[in-house]
Amino acid sequence: MPSNAQPAAGTETLFRPITIGSMTLKNRIVMAPMTRNKAQDGIPADTNAEYYRKRAVGGVGLILTEGTVVDRPTSRNLPHVPFFHGDTALTGWQQVAEAVHGAGGKIGPQIWHTGSTRGSAGWEPDSPVESPSGIVKPGEPRGNVMSDADIADLIAAFARAAADSEARGFDMTEVHGAHGYLLDQFMWDGTNLRDDSWGGPTLPERTRVLVEIIKAIRAAVSPDYPVFLRLSQWKQQDYDARLAPTPAEMEAWLTPLADAGVDVFHCSQRRFWVPEFPELDGEDGLNFAGWAKKLTGKLTCSVGSVGLDGEYFGAFRGRSAGPSGVDKLIERMERDEFDLIAVGRILISDPDWVQKVRTGAETSGFDAEALKTLV
Repeated sequence: MPSNAQPAAGTETLFRPITIGSMTLKNRIVMAPMTRNKAQDGIPADTNAEYYRKRAVGGVGLILTEGTVVDRPTSRNLPHVPFFHGDTALTGWQQVAEAVHGAGGKIGPQIWHTGSTRGSAGWEPDSPVESPSGIVKPGEPRGNVMSDADIADLIAAFARAAADSEARGFDMTEVHGAHGYLLDQFMWDGTNLRDDSWGGPTLPERTRVLVEIIKAIRAAVSPDYPVFLRLSQWKQQDYDARLAPTPAEMEAWLTPLADAGVDVFHCSQRRFWVPEFPELDGEDGLNFAGWAKKLTGKLTCSVGSVGLDGEYFGAFRGRSAGPSGVDKLIERMERDEFDLIAVGRILISDPDWVQKVRTGAETSGFDAEALKTLV
């Protein structure tokens, strides 16, 4: 189907262009960042470039790379998670960006620090991990407590990574502040027990590290270079955790981040159709991204099991997921509840999924076998 042809009936809202700062996207579909652990020794190679290029050919509007780690000791929790620092790794990532651009796509790195979390392969780094208070979840010590000097270096490392992403030709950058990794560990009262200026009893106090990172990034990149921020209420350590249990607390959490320079809040849920505050607006109420947009006025991206049936991590533990309709998604996007939708696992199995949705062709489900290689 030619790129300028009309999308299949009922899907038009997914294929509206949108401009965010210096970046214009041809549609609202984002490839969600998904750890593949297949950059040998942290360096992206031709196979990684081809993996992302195929998704651009398949029609994805914006590709967010897998999490790429900033320049801090023990910033990754698996051996082949890619670096986003050092000339060799950055040259590899530049080649990835060029491959995607050659296929007519847009791409940005997700920059990341895994904190004190453990990877799934039983791998351990050579030196101790770090976190706000030396724990991985409530009651479970792990690694070192970060000093003021460590935190200052962390902030600088994120700013350098964002500046490098612009210099190497990427279209935007996303900061990973979700899912119980380091930046989320600062925000969660279960893992930030500090009594200095990087902690405190309130969520806005515990969010200060992330605010300072966004400010440093904004100072390091061009004024119109888009900066996304991924956040979640849930943690891999606790699916039921909630940083902001009320709209007022969510507004107090997100407003300083918006003021610091976030362009798009990427609001992670395990299922995008679940309302964030059903006690206020019912079972069809706004989801996390909808509330973030309402409270801050910023653009938002939703995510969570698009095109899938089953648990968020189920498929990654060997279970397959069958296809499900996108009716719920289209309904919410037609009312502009959020502006972008990130699609994850289904794009691992099927790089042409977006084009199939566009043409009305039959789509297949996610198969965990696809995790074994970069298809």
